[in-house]
Amino acid sequence: MDEKLIESIVREILVHTSLHTSSNNPKPLSSAFMDPKEVGIGIGAAYGIKIHYTISGLSVDKVLQEIMAGIEEEGMIPKVYRITRTSDVSFMGNDAAKLVGSGIGIGLQSKGTAVIHQKDLYPLTNLELFPQAPLLTLETYRKIGKNAAKYAKGEQVMPIPIQNDPLCRPKFQVKAALMHTIETELVVDRGEPELVNTKG
Repeated sequence: MDEKLIESIVREILVHTSLHTSSNNPKPLSSAFMDPKEVGIGIGAAYGIKIHYTISGLSVDKVLQEIMAGIEEEGMIPKVYRITRTSDVSFMGNDAAKLVGSGIGIGLQSKGTAVIHQKDLYPLTNLELFPQAPLLTLETYRKIGKNAAKYAKGEQVMPIPIQNDPLCRPKFQVKAALMHTIETELVVDRGEPELVNTKG
């Protein structure tokens, strides 16, 4: 077995056995096994399992593909984790950031709300937040992936302009609450992140 294969095996073992501290935050993996080109994507517990479309009707598979494509266009590597311990998008993004070598992660709720996060920020702070999921398009999700990759590379980043519709909240409030409830029902107390196979 070569060195890269051994590192890969050890990494997978660490991901599945020892990612949480007693405060239930993921431990960063040993830097020897973390690729600085990786950008984390933390998806919600119901993402693609119980919820297959965002609040605006976009396929969650397509959304994830666009984010990953944006990351790859910048020469970086997307790593997707299912975050099972919380349904809060900021915590998802922060957890994902702590699991990759770049220290940059994207949180992505099943309803479509997204955030770009950094491992050394408090969970409720972030680099960019996209709170109005009904207004997000596939093009926006690709831009989110590209910006996250640029943060990871240490490049200057132009934040993505945020659309705002005052009628968006009342129009989608009931649907958003129902989707959030479905996501939260799948949350596991002290649940560990699960590495998602995106190749199949």
